[in-house]
Amino acid sequence: MDKQTISRDGTPLAYRRTGQGPTVVLVSGAMSTGATVAPLAARLCDDFGVIVYDRRGRGGSGDTAPYAVAREVEDLAALIEAAGGEAALYGVSSGGALALEAAASGLPVRRVAVYETPFADYGGGADERAEYTRNLTEALAQGRRGDAVALFLALTGLAPEMIANARQSPMWAGMEAIAPTLAYDNAVMGDGLVPRDRLASVTVPVLAVAGDASPTWLRRATEAVADAAPEGRYRVLEDQNHMVDPQALAPVLADFFGA
Repeated sequence: MDKQTISRDGTPLAYRRTGQGPTVVLVSGAMSTGATVAPLAARLCDDFGVIVYDRRGRGGSGDTAPYAVAREVEDLAALIEAAGGEAALYGVSSGGALALEAAASGLPVRRVAVYETPFADYGGGADERAEYTRNLTEALAQGRRGDAVALFLALTGLAPEMIANARQSPMWAGMEAIAPTLAYDNAVMGDGLVPRDRLASVTVPVLAVAGDASPTWLRRATEAVADAAPEGRYRVLEDQNHMVDPQALAPVLADFFGA
């Protein structure tokens, strides 16, 4: 990241802008930094000025206690202001919940696209999310960052043996380093269910995208987001799962953001 802006509470935010044209801010999900969405930015920058950034507590960005979802909305407000005062947003996974909340909060957002925001209405539901919240809060309070990461990976459906193998991988230290931000993404997801009342207040066009190779519950949750937004639409990408290929997604986003 080669640029920095300051959020309302004084937190420095590292970001990079590539390309020219209308601004699009890419919002990463849990256990990720701006680098995660950089390949998508590379496929959009011919038509848009694309911003990737490290969410607070990750990468080159700072962090300021206490955390609140409203602070992350203010982070997006600071980035949008730095980019000229208006932007479209794209959020992947839990980053989609943050992008939608930013739009519902009245930020100068012209369009919002999300990919498979994992609301659990059709999966484990609120009870599973509540148990995850309890266990995650306890693990982080006790400094058990590795256990916090393992809890998250289990929530995503990763098998125990795969989690055990991941603990031995070179990537594990980096995952532990940003483990405290799992609480941030958990807060962004609320009670884990589609926030229909909140989405009803989003007045800009919303595109909710899912992959046809993803679990049925995730596709249904994505469709529910589109149904709840007054100007929502739903799109399914062939041969894609939660780890969506930027090459498949970029043309869909370009059409939507360029409309």
